[in-house]
Amino acid sequence: MDRNSGHLTNEEILEENILVEESRSDPKKFGKLYDRYFEAIFNFIFRRTDEEETAADLTSQTFIKALENIKKYEFRGVPFSAWLFRIATNEINKYYRKKNKKKIFSIEEDLVKGLISEDTTDPIEDKLPMILQVLNEVPTQLVEILELRFFEGRSFKEISYILEISESGAKMRTYRALEKIRQIVKLNKGDNEQS
Repeated sequence: MDRNSGHLTNEEILEENILVEESRSDPKKFGKLYDRYFEAIFNFIFRRTDEEETAADLTSQTFIKALENIKKYEFRGVPFSAWLFRIATNEINKYYRKKNKKKIFSIEEDLVKGLISEDTTDPIEDKLPMILQVLNEVPTQLVEILELRFFEGRSFKEISYILEISESGAKMRTYRALEKIRQIVKLNKGDNEQS
């Protein structure tokens, strides 16, 4: 089982929670959680900052906050990584507020391929600039949900926990964002065909 993917069985989530409970009284045990999720958290932050040094700093802050607050952690039936992603999201938001900068989303081409499920023979390379442009026009909250769902492979239950919204809200926002992207891609495709 790839623990970074977010696809843990219920049994694995419960086993992981035992490690979390042990980490409350023995911080050395937290090292296993750190090793398990460091790469996923770093990559998540790096895609949101596009700066390796900033990503490293924010990843460190995420794990420091998690260790400092592990006694406050409440098990909610989702992988421990959901809590780490929530902390990371908060650290990213604080970073952008402090810097007074617009958020960045660095999206790899192979991850975009699964985003648009459209019957088309056009190569993804032809659509990539249009999709990236659309993602820049979509509100940040919708891009965050798409990123967590499609690029991080998180369940709606985890997304609702990470973003502190209802599970039905997470589903609705995901479908709304996908529909908006599909509509814009179709409109742009129609414009291109008329030229």
